[in-house]
Amino acid sequence: MESYNQEISDFTLEAGSGGCFELSFDGELVYSKLKTGSFPDESEMVALAGDRLGH
Repeated sequence: MESYNQEISDFTLEAGSGGCFELSFDGELVYSKLKTGSFPDESEMVALAGDRLGH
């Protein structure tokens, strides 16, 4: 996420349970391991952040 450190003012990790991994931006779910069955790799997470930031 260093690519967008000037544009992201806050980043929070929250502990979950049951093997879930979810990525949300401004409260909107953009990735769910429960739906896809797999974890995103770093490039996927950076691309999702870029999409949400209009890049």
